[in-house]
Formats: sequence, structure tokens, C-alpha cells
Amino acid sequence: MSNADIGLIGLAVMGENLVLNMESKGFTVAVYNRTVSKVDAFTQGRGAGKKIVGCQDLKAFAAAIKRPRKAMIMVKAGEAVDETIEQLLAVFEPGDIIIDGGNSNYQDTIRRTAFVESKGLLYIGTGVSGGEEGALTGPSIMPGGSPAAWPLVKPVLQAIAAKVEGGLPCCDWVGENGAGHFVKMVHNGIEYGDMQLICETYDLMKNCLGLTYPEMREVFAEWNRGNLNSYLIEITRDILGFKDDDGQPLAEKILDTAGQKGTGKWTGIAALEFGVPLTLIGEAVFSRCLSAAKSERVQASRVFSSPKQVPPADKKAFIKDLEKALYAAKVVSYAQGYLLMREAAKEYRWNLNYGGIALMWRGGCIIRSVFLGKIKEAFDKKPDLENLLLDPFFTGIIEDAQASWRRVAAAAAQNGIPAPALTSALAYFDGYRSERLPANLLQAQRDYFGAHTYERVDKKRGEFFHTNWTGHGGSTSASTYTV
Repeated sequence: MSNADIGLIGLAVMGENLVLNMESKGFTVAVYNRTVSKVDAFTQGRGAGKKIVGCQDLKAFAAAIKRPRKAMIMVKAGEAVDETIEQLLAVFEPGDIIIDGGNSNYQDTIRRTAFVESKGLLYIGTGVSGGEEGALTGPSIMPGGSPAAWPLVKPVLQAIAAKVEGGLPCCDWVGENGAGHFVKMVHNGIEYGDMQLICETYDLMKNCLGLTYPEMREVFAEWNRGNLNSYLIEITRDILGFKDDDGQPLAEKILDTAGQKGTGKWTGIAALEFGVPLTLIGEAVFSRCLSAAKSERVQASRVFSSPKQVPPADKKAFIKDLEKALYAAKVVSYAQGYLLMREAAKEYRWNLNYGGIALMWRGGCIIRSVFLGKIKEAFDKKPDLENLLLDPFFTGIIEDAQASWRRVAAAAAQNGIPAPALTSALAYFDGYRSERLPANLLQAQRDYFGAHTYERVDKKRGEFFHTNWTGHGGSTSASTYTV
């Protein structure tokens, strides 16, 4: 009997929690897992006594779901998604909807949307952020794909999403084909940046100021009561206060090699492809790569000397500087992320609602923070805002933070404490606010060795020139192109 409102394939932690979330909102859910024993374990365990239909094969799964069928795939990104789509196409019918809720590459989602639509079905690729807790209690959900599918899945996805002020769901339509997964990818890139900025701030507190773990915990607790109020600041506070069985800080005993699943790297690759200076997120990804070279770093630490430590004279004042520097760098990270989304929207003709995206990130997800409300306001006031830094509110933050930001960057360099995200954000800002950059010399170099031509300040834009710099290079120039 077809009585399930939606189906879900893939009963790992995220999948299980999403099913329980859906069921708690009044939906009957059909479930299937390739390892069928997981279906029984779930329906007889966490799902016992609930409106959950366990299915032993995909035929039974398809038969259990009301038409048009809606099935969410929560399997590992890559080949497993393609295999599951092929299997569903064999048992589903035209008009049915396949939803990929994993961290798929947006280009795969563009391809899959076209493929599934060619078979007469509809496809959605949606980002889901919030981890295990969010999946159970309300994640941020970023759907894109076949527009015709959205009205059919909207009641379920908005019901299970996190809610913010006024009951607004952190879920809305993002755009066609891969738009949802692209926005989720940028979210994850910003997440990498936020985490790296916090880690650098912690490093400066610990190794420049010499603060103890209880003192650092109190600083983050204080910050979480102010402008930096956010999920990542909140959990950092809790981590710094957590003690191991022997009473010592557990964080101090964790090996300093960071892992990654690839979405931050994808964000960096997309930035290079679109020519967007996503410098902070790029440094956050590279910092994880550098952390993985633990044995080499240990060796290098014995070869090279460290600078003499010059701790700031006024600890309280420097902690305030750190707060302002972290806030300003965070603004830059989001500004760069939004620039990347804007360029992708031009390329793929997505009509992205930038304020709406900030609202989707306002609750449920890993980067949720009070700060996002201000981003929504900025784009509500000016939907075509060129750069978040040009919004008066954020301009004010940067102006107020400049002196503090520079003192932090100087202290990091002087004390030999790596702060690549904080300092690259400052370098981006300094480049962005510069009317004239040294790229004139760069263009001269390119023209000298490769006849790549250049434009002139005393001529109209779009007119290109080549100089015979050596006197024997000739007048022929290479083709001109702009990335």
C-alpha cells in the first residue's frame, strides 16, 4: 500500500536523523538501505513505533511511496549517487522526484538534473547543513534542480528545516540544476574560513598572550554574548572548557592534523575557475594541508629558530583587538563567498536571492550567527550590491577594526605565529581599497616576455598596446584575453 509521504535511502547518522525529523513533523517515511540489516536495526531501534516503513528492496520502497514519489538519497557523494539514481529510475515513473541531500559537487548535480529530466522525472540537489543535531532538530536546507519539483517537496523540506524569528524556515528555493549544491559548497568554504580564523585567534591567545584554557574559554564566552555570537564561537567556548579524565584540557591532547572532505577545496577550485579572489578560504584549505605535514613540521621546528617573543603589554586591549580583527576578517570571508556566488550565477544564469541565502544560513547550519541577519538586511536594501564591504553597516565594521586588525597582524608576524587567514583577509581588504595596484608593472613584465599587451591610463579601456622593450622584439603581439 502506498502510504508514505516521502522515502529516504541511506541510513547512516544523517539519514536516520532526517527520517526521525520528518516523522516528528507528521510525515510517514519509507526507508531503504543497501545493507538491508540496517533497515531492520533502525525500524526496530530508534524508529520503533513510529510512522516509518522499512523496505527490503527498491521495488517495495517504490511501492510504499505516494505518487508522485519523492525519495531522498543520503549516500556518499560520487559514484554511489549515480548508482542509486540508476536503480531508482528502474522502479520510479515519470513525474517522480529524486532528491540528493549529500555533499555532491555542483557540476555533478548539473549533469544529473539533465539526465533525470531526460527520463521524464524531476531532480533536486540540496545542501543540508547542521550535522547530526541539525538533521534531527532542524537543519539549513538549500534546494536547487528542477523548478517543477519545488512545490511538491517544499512542504516536507520547509517543515523539517530550522526556524528563525517569526517561524521563517531556513529553507527556500535556490535555483536551477546545481545552484543548491553550489550554495552549499560556498557555505562549507566559509565554514572552513570561520574555523581557521577562530583557530588563529586561539593560537594568538595561547602563544602570544599566554592565556590559560579557562581564561580563553571565558573570552570566547564573552564574545558569544556580543557581535560574534555564533554556533562556532559557542562550541569553541565549550571545547576550551572540556577536560580529559585527568582534569587537563582535552583540546591540548588532540593531534594538530586537520582533516577535510573536499568541499572547501571545491570552493577554491571554483574561485580559480571564475577568477574570484577567494583568498581567505583558500588559505583555510591550505592551512589544513599544511597541518597534515606533521612529521615535516616537527623536523623543521628543530632546524629553524623562533623569533624572540614580544607579548603585547596590555592583554585586555589585545583581546579587544583580536575580537575586532576576527569580526573584520569574517566580513571579508563572507564578502568573498558572495562574490563567488554572484559570478557563478552569471555563468549559469541562476537567479540567486542573496538575502534569502543569508536567511537560510541564519539557523540550523554550522555557520549560523547573528551576523547573517545583517547580510540579509544589506541585500534586502540593495539586491545588486557589488561587494558586502560596500554596505554601510559592514563598511563601519571594517573602518572601526582597521587599527586593531593591523596590530594583530603585526603581533602575529613579530612573534612567528602563523595567521594566514587573518592576514590574507587584511591583504585582500588593502588591495580592494587601493585605487592603484602594482599590476601595471606586472602587465609590463607580461608584455616584455610574452608580448601579451597592456592598456594605458591615458587611453580608453579596451584599447591594447604592445611595446618592443628590447629594440629587437618586433611589433607582433600575442592574442589578448581577460580572465
